[in-house]
Amino acid sequence: MEPENFIVKDCTIITRMAGIPSAMTLRELRERLRICSIECIYHHFCEILIRSSFDDPEYRNDFAVWASRYLRDRILAERLGILDPYKFDDLEDLRQKMIEIMDQRLSELPYIPFAKKGEDFYFMQATTLIFQTGIEIKEPEELIKFIAKMTNSSIYYHFIDSRRRNPFEKDDFSTWLIKFGKKYTPLLKAWEQIDFYFYSLSELKKALVDAFWDLKEEIQSVK
Repeated sequence: MEPENFIVKDCTIITRMAGIPSAMTLRELRERLRICSIECIYHHFCEILIRSSFDDPEYRNDFAVWASRYLRDRILAERLGILDPYKFDDLEDLRQKMIEIMDQRLSELPYIPFAKKGEDFYFMQATTLIFQTGIEIKEPEELIKFIAKMTNSSIYYHFIDSRRRNPFEKDDFSTWLIKFGKKYTPLLKAWEQIDFYFYSLSELKKALVDAFWDLKEEIQSVK
């Protein structure tokens, strides 16, 4: 029985307030973080990739950006900025690690860092809207080549957001290619090595495609 076609989907997000007060100081940020929803943490770490307003070239999550820009605390920003949510077993572990970092920083300082009025940290969360593109792909190499033409939000949906939906925390591309046997194992291993969280979506798209071209001869040699 042949695998079903790969159905290309796309997505967008609608953001809203998370229902808790904003924070103006590091202590308030710590206390709000302790009670905010998991969806809120996910948004500020992961969904920022497809949020048009996110444009910081240095940090990959909103907490680190705010610490740098508005608390003017580069040390705290760097400690928060190196956190990769996909390296934690779950987001509760990530929450606890962030609280530890904030507690440590508070213990180091003779004062509590604060933002100016109007520069609060607003806790947000989002709803993901998924829609069909009308594109179905039958052959593996057709999919791999088509990745280069996908929108960034489609790459996000199939390679990043899919890890929440897949019980094995796999991306949709790999989950589909596995069904074609061992031929694509080298490519799947190469994709597993991509440290995608610290890539922009454009960089991620290029890395996925480049991995295929680098391994094309090896893939084609497998019968």
